[in-house]
Amino acid sequence: MTSLDTTAESKDKFFEEIAALAERMIAEHGREFTMGAFVLAARFIAEKKDLGKHSLETTN
Repeated sequence: MTSLDTTAESKDKFFEEIAALAERMIAEHGREFTMGAFVLAARFIAEKKDLGKHSLETTN
């Protein structure tokens, strides 16, 4: 497996996780909340703000 394949596979996994999270958020709090939360997260990333206490943690 090449580095490019590994990177693509890693990104695909994150997209799957984001999709699953979005589905759970929509089911529990609705589309408007979910969109707002993701927009706010994107804004924090763009502005290099801390995303919270879990921002540097990883899950396995």
